[in-house]
Amino acid sequence: MPQPFDQTPVIPVVTINRVEDAVPLAEALLEGGLGTIEVTLRTPHSLAAIEAIAKALPAAMVGAGTVLRSADITAARNAGARFLVSPGLTPDLAAAGIASGLPYLPGAVTASEILAARELNFTFLKFFPAREAGGPALLRSFAPVFQGIVFCPTGGITEENVGDYLALPNVPVVGGTWVANREAIEARDWSGISARARRAAALRKS
Repeated sequence: MPQPFDQTPVIPVVTINRVEDAVPLAEALLEGGLGTIEVTLRTPHSLAAIEAIAKALPAAMVGAGTVLRSADITAARNAGARFLVSPGLTPDLAAAGIASGLPYLPGAVTASEILAARELNFTFLKFFPAREAGGPALLRSFAPVFQGIVFCPTGGITEENVGDYLALPNVPVVGGTWVANREAIEARDWSGISARARRAAALRKS
């Protein structure tokens, strides 16, 4: 599993609506022990938020999520993103992701999508939306069939069910919004975010 994904059991997936929240949010996550942060490209301020974190906090491993087009990859890389995450995979995205030189995590949820990704030499895949796609039961059934393929499930994962995912042999890390959800960021509840990050960072594969 490539850097930066092998350094943490949980990658906080955050959506930032105010650029001024970016650095305090990243500081709160770092304080709690989670230094790998996925900023979704879902708001007009996402790229500026990535750039702010990358410049202010070199210790943070900030990446771009919701990468949908090859242009997103170029923009994210220029903003300082250190990894890329997509909910799916196309030939154009695959080529751009590989050309970027950054760790790239494309998405796959069906057997055919997994096979297509493997043919492009991707063996570490995002599994989104995890809950709706089949959750731990589907991932467990994939393990003996797709040996050598591991997943980062995201979507519908909570502090209560994260252990069900991390117990699977093909799930080394999960992505989750519960650590720093929209409400906590809007309220600037940095202490609460740090506390949840601390509990998430303490999770480890058995």
